[in-house]
Amino acid sequence: MASDLAPATARAPGRHTLLVLAHPRGDSLTARVAGRLLDRLTEGGGTVDLLDLHREDFDPRLTPADEPDWENREKEYSPEVRAQMARVARAHDIVVVFPVWWYSVPAVLKGWIDRVWNYGFAYGRSTPRLAGKRMIWLGLAGADADGWTRSGLDDALDLQLRVGISRFCGIDDATVRLLHGTELSGIPPHRRPARVQELLTEAEAAVLPGRPAAPRLDTSTETRVSA
Repeated sequence: MASDLAPATARAPGRHTLLVLAHPRGDSLTARVAGRLLDRLTEGGGTVDLLDLHREDFDPRLTPADEPDWENREKEYSPEVRAQMARVARAHDIVVVFPVWWYSVPAVLKGWIDRVWNYGFAYGRSTPRLAGKRMIWLGLAGADADGWTRSGLDDALDLQLRVGISRFCGIDDATVRLLHGTELSGIPPHRRPARVQELLTEAEAAVLPGRPAAPRLDTSTETRVSA
């Protein structure tokens, strides 16, 4: 693979985060969470590469150009995928912010994994290229936490993302965190800004443990009622 896929730990003295956003609307609660994390990560002195999959018009469909070749782990994938691989490789931390749809990730995010986290790059080597990175999957779930726990769906999503993707690709420092109760349609409009602030604070605590929450109240009412 090309030299621009060298691990980030060999490149930069500070923390560099790849912040992945997987939501089609810029006014969504998911986008607001990503925006807050972008601000906080930058304020903390780190550098952030925001990958907004929809805004960048990422195509999630896997074509023969990016299909794994099990007999050639050095296969040269499409230019778009190689550019994405380089962004993943440069990051020390990978934070993925997404709405939970059908108890899983949106199609655009699944397609990003299918195409970019590919054989010879993310897996298939005796020494994983992505080892040593930190990864957080931050999902926005409409239902409350009790419902997820009773059904076992929280464990299922954790197994799929943390073990089936992150750990499989050599990232042992990986967590799946869910922000529950993100469906705002059942909350009176005058109470929604406060609920949004609660969720933004929870997101900060999930990604930046130990760092004081941002001392500001977001009173905007522009967020749509669905995550």
